[in-house]
Order: sequence, then C-alpha cells, then structure tokens
Amino acid sequence: MSGGNSSSMALRGFAIMACLVVILAGIKTASPIVVPFVLSAFLAVVCNPAIQFMTRYRVPKWLSVILLMLFIVMMGLWLASLVGSSINEFSQQMPFYRQQLIEQFSWILEKLNGLNINISKDKVLEYFDPGMALSMTTNMLSGLGNVMANLFLIILTIIFMLFEAQSLPKKFHLALDDPDMRLKQIDKFLHSVNQYMVIKTLVSIGTAIIIGVGLSIIGVDYALLWAVIAFLFNYIPNIGSIIAAIPAVLLAFIQMGPGAAGFTALLYLGTNTVMGNAVEPRFMGRGLGLSTLVVFLSLIFWGWLLGSVGMLLSVPLTMIVKIALESSEGGKWFAILLSDEIPDEPDKSQQPDAEETTNVDKA
Repeated sequence: MSGGNSSSMALRGFAIMACLVVILAGIKTASPIVVPFVLSAFLAVVCNPAIQFMTRYRVPKWLSVILLMLFIVMMGLWLASLVGSSINEFSQQMPFYRQQLIEQFSWILEKLNGLNINISKDKVLEYFDPGMALSMTTNMLSGLGNVMANLFLIILTIIFMLFEAQSLPKKFHLALDDPDMRLKQIDKFLHSVNQYMVIKTLVSIGTAIIIGVGLSIIGVDYALLWAVIAFLFNYIPNIGSIIAAIPAVLLAFIQMGPGAAGFTALLYLGTNTVMGNAVEPRFMGRGLGLSTLVVFLSLIFWGWLLGSVGMLLSVPLTMIVKIALESSEGGKWFAILLSDEIPDEPDKSQQPDAEETTNVDKA
C-alpha cells in the first residue's frame, strides 16, 4: 500500500507540474492580451476607492469614471511628451556630452599612459557612450510604452470593470461553494491590494519629489525625467530604486564629474533608505505577509512572465497567489512558505501526557 501511495503521489505531483508548465506557457504566449487585461484590472481596483469617494459626495458615477479616465489619459500623454522631448534634447546635446566625457577621462588616461598602458579615447567612447544613460531609460520604459499602445483597450476595460465593481463581487460569492469564506478572502485581497497600492503611490510621490529637487540643486540635466523614473520604478521592490539611479548617476558623471556623481548616488541612497526602511514600513507594517526572499523571486518570475508590467505588479500578483493557496487545503503548505511569519507550534509542555490522561480516566 505504501508503495502504491507513493507512486500515486508522484504521478499526481508530475501531473500538477505538467499543468503548471502548460498554463505558464499559454500565459507567456498570450502576454500581448494578458498584460493589458492585468494592468486594467489593477488600475480598476486602485481607482474604485476614488470612484466611491466621489459618489459619496453625490457626484454621478458616470461623471466620476469619466473624470478619472481623463486624468489617466492626461498623465499618460504627459509622460509620453516628457520622454519624447527629453530624447530630442539629449540627441542635440550629444556632442557636448561626448566632449565632457573625454575631459572626465583625460586624467585617467594620463595615469595609465604613465604606467605604459596606452588606451585610445575612441576605445573609451565605445565602452562609455554618453547615450548609454538615456538609452537605459528608454529601454526601461519601452515595455510600458508597448502596453500603453493599447491605451484605448485599457481605458475601455477599466470603464467596464468600474461599472461592474459593485455587482461583480456578489456574483463571485454566489458562484462559489462557500460564499462566506470566499467573501472574507476576496475582501482581504481587495483591502491588502488597495492598502499596498495607496501607500506605495504616496511613498513613490515623496521619493520623486525629493529626487527631483535634489537633482535640480546638484545641477543634473533632465531632473524632472529622473524624478518620474524614480516614481515609476519605486513600485518595483528591492532593485527598482537601484535601476532608476543608474542613468542619473551616469549622466551626472558625464556632465560634472565624479564629485557630482557621488552626490547623486548619495541622494538616491539616502532617499531610498529613509523612504523604504523608515517611512514605508511605518505605514504599511506587516500587512503584506510576504517574505523578502519571496518578494525578490516574485519580481524575477513575474518580470519574465509578463515583462515590465509584471515587475511593477509582482507584489500584488504574488498576494493573489498566496491568498488563493490559503483558501485551499492542498495549498496551505505553499502559502506558509510564501509568508513572512512562522506559525506558532502547539506548546507540548502544556498538553497532558498520554499516561497521565489514562491514569485520570482509570481513577
């Protein structure tokens, strides 16, 4: 019997893994359709509290939805114009930046020549191209740009989701076997996602303001662009702030030298240390219930599966998986692995021994 049970469990595990591979391959193949839908769903979840707030003050729901969609469209167009104008201005300033780069590396080349190490300036420009700073930015935003190309589809999906926001949860509750339990799980998920997105947005706005003002004081070009990049990539956990700092530090080095690059790096380091380790945990607390390792691995996984949007939404997507696993008996063990808390074990010292229990029964 034990051999049969072990073989059946092995077959079951193999079947589950095969199904997961097929599902992930399907999602990866259908990512041009899945990514806009996922982004629309999370934007609808985030926008729903604003709709409820406006309707509470007797603003018609259709007008609230229209105003919110106009705001999203205007922000998208403003971001596109900012990036486009920055790219055009940077291409015009390219000869100046190239000359600045040669001057910054001249003393290094002189020291190397004194050590009989001859390196031409052309080789330096090949490996340290001034266009690297902005090309990194455009590459980082290319994934979001591809998604925003379906802006009309995203806006329509958000509008329909917002109008169905009140009736859709009730339909889910009635369609499930245990409405009360599922109601708690869905409400827990919505509350966690709303709390995470609102706090993360406020922290990202604060980070962007500090970065923008600091870079303006230092004198780095395109401070507004780097502030927007810091705002967007602050949603990416653990490494987002590091990625956002690289192009600004490179441009500061090219433009003003190692001193300005050092001050820029300290600005990013100090801002992200304070906002990420002091301000954000103070308001967010331990509400996510995800370990740091799981957050980092989910960033890699969802980024591979869904691209830039998956990286931005890696934490909410992992929260969905965790809450879904907690509601099933077979997936609770995996939900515990994803959690940042260790469940309390029963205290064996307070439990009566079996011999004492039998003696009491006999008495």
